Amino acid sequence: MPIQRLNHAVLFVSDLERSLAFYRDVLGFRPLPQAFPGAAFLQAAGSANDHDLGLFQSPQPGPGAGRGRVGLYHLAWEVDTLAELRSLRTRLTEAGALTGASNHASAKALYARDPDGIEFEVCWLVPDHAVVAELSAMTSPTLPLDIEAEIAAYGAETPGGPYSGSMIVTFACPPPSRIAPPPRPPRTARPQGAARASEACADLRPDGVTAAR
Repeated sequence: MPIQRLNHAVLFVSDLERSLAFYRDVLGFRPLPQAFPGAAFLQAAGSANDHDLGLFQSPQPGPGAGRGRVGLYHLAWEVDTLAELRSLRTRLTEAGALTGASNHASAKALYARDPDGIEFEVCWLVPDHAVVAELSAMTSPTLPLDIEAEIAAYGAETPGGPYSGSMIVTFACPPPSRIAPPPRPPRTARPQGAARASEACADLRPDGVTAAR
């Protein structure tokens, strides 16, 4: 039986209480009671998982994470509506954590760093019926994200996704001219098939550097 999906993420952090406060207060994760000394476990809002994120105090706290080093590039968290994405943009900006916002056709994404510099993405997936039209209209693998325009098009409270159709559409990504880590493989449908096209492969950062998603 193949892997189905990511169940949870666990991070070593340099300051457990600082990271716990960030993921709780900025991203809205709920701390769970079964933590033990040197660790914290958190659950995403609306999740039935026993935990979605684990934070462990690093025994060797040192310089933060950096792009291009061997290891994890970023994690991606999903929200249900564009209203939630807009709210998180405000909270991430106020926390000084927001680093980018990109329109990847089938996904509308924010990018940020936690207090240790660990990168993450927060995304809203367009409804299945709109995926092909979104990709057909794209003139670049990645465009700047205009959340207000997306809300005007889809509505603030429209649920994103889920994968519910039967056709899988994939598109090849042209090689970006300036790339940092290798691009993420194209995304395909979840089990039972779903009409989702692959995401575009690049992320346009505020500094103008095109980096892999």
